[in-house]
Amino acid sequence: MRLLVVGAGATGGYFGARLVRAGRDVTFLVRPGRAAVLRERGLRIVGSGEDDRIDARLVTAAELRDSGGSYGSYDVVLVSVKATALAQAMEDIAPAVGPSTAILPVLNGMAHLDRLSDRFGTASVLGGVALLATSVDARGDIAVLAPGAKLTLGDQRGGAVRTADSPAGRAFDLLDGAGFEVTVSENILAEMWHKWVFIATAGAITCLMRGTIGDVASVPGGTEYAKAVLAETAAVSAAAGFPLAEERRATTEGTLTQPGSPFAPSFYRDVTAGRSTEVEHVFGDLTRRAAELSVATPLMDLATMNLRVYEHRYGLGLRSAS
Repeated sequence: MRLLVVGAGATGGYFGARLVRAGRDVTFLVRPGRAAVLRERGLRIVGSGEDDRIDARLVTAAELRDSGGSYGSYDVVLVSVKATALAQAMEDIAPAVGPSTAILPVLNGMAHLDRLSDRFGTASVLGGVALLATSVDARGDIAVLAPGAKLTLGDQRGGAVRTADSPAGRAFDLLDGAGFEVTVSENILAEMWHKWVFIATAGAITCLMRGTIGDVASVPGGTEYAKAVLAETAAVSAAAGFPLAEERRATTEGTLTQPGSPFAPSFYRDVTAGRSTEVEHVFGDLTRRAAELSVATPLMDLATMNLRVYEHRYGLGLRSAS
């Protein structure tokens, strides 16, 4: 089976590299600038004992579009771009999607499912959750910040459908056994909501306070603030029909209130580096749904406004919230 990985950044680059090393047929759809870096240096994984270099098979959107169909359709398309790049990514992958292609997005939040499903059909678009600690360093290499990576997927309509001819089954068969954990969830929407709770909470805590989780937890009131943000996001998830189990909530709370923790989500790393964020997809969409569900989220509202002002001030392409 053939896999197209859209984006060779911290997420797609890591999973794709592991799959290439496992002998899978993998092509990376990348921008010309990224293609130049990868052709010069190779796709490199560094850190946490996972150092590796592979010669990745690359294709650009223009090459795919102008190929006259010579690339054919892929069995699985792993979409690992940021939400701000999703519209262009959907155009770029269109020539690679056939009637039996399984599309597996691993973006944060939920809004991308509707957009992809509207374009390619609900049956073809899986839900996905990627859990890993990686980043792209100054040289363009994939830096592993902590060991262990997991990919959870499932039919967004529910049920752990893993027959050989189902989208979830094809994706699992292609991805499994490559050095990271792959599971099929019977309720992938709940998994996605619960990751959304974690990412939005961690992002609000760190971006609003401009410090790591440990920095915030180490000052008076920091732990109480973090718990209050989590209470808001968990309430939205529960109102949407996806409550957090008590054990999971306790684990999340412990992670986000740990003094001395160096943890900071990609949101915070983007802000400190002066890059654009996924504020509308992760924060804005959550607060919009909260309002529709009559759930008060004053701290998340404040964090959303904070990042909107940041995007506006530095001209980072904020889309109107209206």
